[in-house]
Amino acid sequence: MVELLAPAGDLEKLKYAYHYGADACYIGGVEYSLRARASNFTIADIKEACKLKLAYKKKLYVTLNIIPHNENLEGLEKYLKELEEAGVDGVIVASPYIMKMAKKHTKMEVHISTQQSVVNSYAIDFFKSLGANRIVLGRELSLTEIKEIKNNTDIELEVFIHGGMCASYSGRCTLSNTFTLRDANRGGCAHSCRWNYDLYDNGVKINEETPFKMGSKDLEAIREITSLIDIGVNSLKIEGRMKSIHYLATIINTYRMLIDEYKLTGKIEDYTYYEEEIKKAENRVTSQGFLRGMPNKDSQIYDLSEVPNKAFVGIIKEYGDYTLVEQRNYFSVGDTLEVFSPSKKVKTFKVEEILDEDKNPLAAARHPQQMIYLKIPFAVKEYDLLRLI
Repeated sequence: MVELLAPAGDLEKLKYAYHYGADACYIGGVEYSLRARASNFTIADIKEACKLKLAYKKKLYVTLNIIPHNENLEGLEKYLKELEEAGVDGVIVASPYIMKMAKKHTKMEVHISTQQSVVNSYAIDFFKSLGANRIVLGRELSLTEIKEIKNNTDIELEVFIHGGMCASYSGRCTLSNTFTLRDANRGGCAHSCRWNYDLYDNGVKINEETPFKMGSKDLEAIREITSLIDIGVNSLKIEGRMKSIHYLATIINTYRMLIDEYKLTGKIEDYTYYEEEIKKAENRVTSQGFLRGMPNKDSQIYDLSEVPNKAFVGIIKEYGDYTLVEQRNYFSVGDTLEVFSPSKKVKTFKVEEILDEDKNPLAAARHPQQMIYLKIPFAVKEYDLLRLI
């Protein structure tokens, strides 16, 4: 069965990722990870993460996907052994040296990162000869090319299905290095391609009032999932270790339901349902990337404003006559909310009253992470999410 692989930026997000349907998760350690500004995991955190994955009967991978300079490699052997002792299933690496050390000193799986831009079966054979267990393919491949690669190799393949796309080639970008002195390939990417720019022609500004951007739209592969499954791709990967709980739960759950529907019935009855669910996450505009062939100008972001969706308003903590909720965004009496649960279609209800922790009535929930009580007319569970519609 195909693996649904999801990111997690901290222990809380890891719990939600597993709860909402991920078969496996990948996290970054404090060292050797390409998301240096994320809430990365210490060894103590990774040990807790491994307890969590055992409780959920899932898998856990750790990213060691920087392109290291000599100064980045001190303590690598010790770190790899600590990951194995903690119970990590595998590491995701971009450096052949880190791969060599992982194979030499541990029995963990080694997955070759998309940072290596592997886009042909000959490169796959090379990494397989070095002991790689899985290849994370470069994002510059079409479905036809992925199928050809799968037909010519017997190693596990992993493909990105959702999330950020680099304006450069599988992450090989140095804009951040040039503009901010933050090394994009050692964890410091400033996402310079998504900044606002002015355009000049012979000293004359030509973009008027609208700023110019040069980033790619995010990847969304809702309509490509069945093809990837039929090809025999082993793992479908979601990007976004720095994303919110609501984003992760929404994206993971949508793909989980789609995969399960295809597994159960052999077809997808209504793609539009899944496409509408995806839009409820606070994500950027999307395209299919390279999966349907070479992208055109419609796959790029030039002048769009990206405003996060604020529909996520609360987390169910405890169900009862009055349900305890941790508030995350503003809503008021009279609003209609929907309850979002793992692998279930949403249910809606109207907010008749809001009470604070002392059961005093409130006109609105105004304070993020305030604990409040709501009367919900149907059963809900801990970790269900509330959205404003």
